[in-house]
Amino acid sequence: MIGTMKAESIVIGVAGTVFGLIVGWVIGTQQAPARPLAQAAAAPAAAQAPAGMPAASTGMVDEAQAAALRSIAEKDPANAQSRVQLGNMYFDAERYQDAIQWYEAALTLNPKDVNVSTDLGVCFYYTNQPDRAIRQMEESLRVDPRHAKTLLNLGIVKAFGKQDLAGAAATWEEVIKIAPNSPEAQAAQRSLANLQAAHPGGSPVPPPGTPPATQTPKPGGPGK
Repeated sequence: MIGTMKAESIVIGVAGTVFGLIVGWVIGTQQAPARPLAQAAAAPAAAQAPAGMPAASTGMVDEAQAAALRSIAEKDPANAQSRVQLGNMYFDAERYQDAIQWYEAALTLNPKDVNVSTDLGVCFYYTNQPDRAIRQMEESLRVDPRHAKTLLNLGIVKAFGKQDLAGAAATWEEVIKIAPNSPEAQAAQRSLANLQAAHPGGSPVPPPGTPPATQTPKPGGPGK
């Protein structure tokens, strides 16, 4: 995701017969730098949440800061950044429904913010709404069709939210095509390689309804 937005992303922590092991890919989208890959890779696989479902909250919201931001938002109906910051705070705390509220409010003021749009899509994914997540990320791509992090996220949602491995593979191939030297392309290449290794010489798509892995992507909070 691009721009000034803060919300992070999706961490792929995938183990199983389809994708093998891809641990610790972080897609950062916020003003603050993304967490180092080494840190993310150290996260135990057991911490991964079921597909499309939120994990137990690991963060706390600074209520005083949240109140101050809400006050700014209330006093200035045109202030999108305060709404983005509130969304990011709740994203960090894994309070995705609250994050959705503020991201949607920010997008009302700035509908072309690709970062916020895609972070909203991640929230939809993590609240068991994969179809809404896909629609939201497709909206991001209407603004910026070459946005590699959005494409990588979209592939993850297709794979783990919809079990659409063919669609995920096509999306990851697009990442490699448009940004061949990027970290996103490297992550897409690893995903595709593991997918192909699971289905050598044939289609990577298992029978309909087959889960793509025993563990699933964990949408993470904003990078630190």
